[in-house]
Amino acid sequence: MSQWKNFSKGFVKENPVFVLLLGLCPTLGVTSTAINGMAMGLATLFVLLMSNIVVSLIKDYIPDKVRIPSFIVVIASFVTIVDLVMAGYAPAVHEQLGLFIPLIVVNCIVLGRAEAFASKNTFVKSLVDGLGMGLGFTFALTLLGSVREIIGNLSIFGFKFMEGDGILVFILPPGAFIALGYLIAVMNKFKKA
Repeated sequence: MSQWKNFSKGFVKENPVFVLLLGLCPTLGVTSTAINGMAMGLATLFVLLMSNIVVSLIKDYIPDKVRIPSFIVVIASFVTIVDLVMAGYAPAVHEQLGLFIPLIVVNCIVLGRAEAFASKNTFVKSLVDGLGMGLGFTFALTLLGSVREIIGNLSIFGFKFMEGDGILVFILPPGAFIALGYLIAVMNKFKKA
């Protein structure tokens, strides 16, 4: 039962983007559309989930002196898998996300969860934690990308729902800051209610 608390923590109470303000580089950099946000979130979810699982299984065999470098090697292995699979099966999305895919290796959410949680907990708890944090991150990126695309392009997931142009600033980099600020304010309002 307690492992499900960890799941909801990552999705709601400790959402990496809206509460902890972690991983903002890909959050602000790739969320100009809903599909980009969702793709980046799912890529990070896979890496986070798999690295949590592996770290929880090998934690007792890693000496303290090489703990962090070992975690980075594990994370980099899964990032390489994601990068190659995306390049092979979703080249258009891979091109849109570009450099942000390899940067998952140094995403503080992934390394932080490996160090702070997976290295100290069991396989099942680490799996649930990775799933909760990863889904929370995916939700946040997809929501931010959706808001920016709806306001900035009058479309959602690439489907135009209204003729005309949106407010261009929302699909440009400053729009990410504006939209994220408003979404954090809305999330804080709901948390207090």
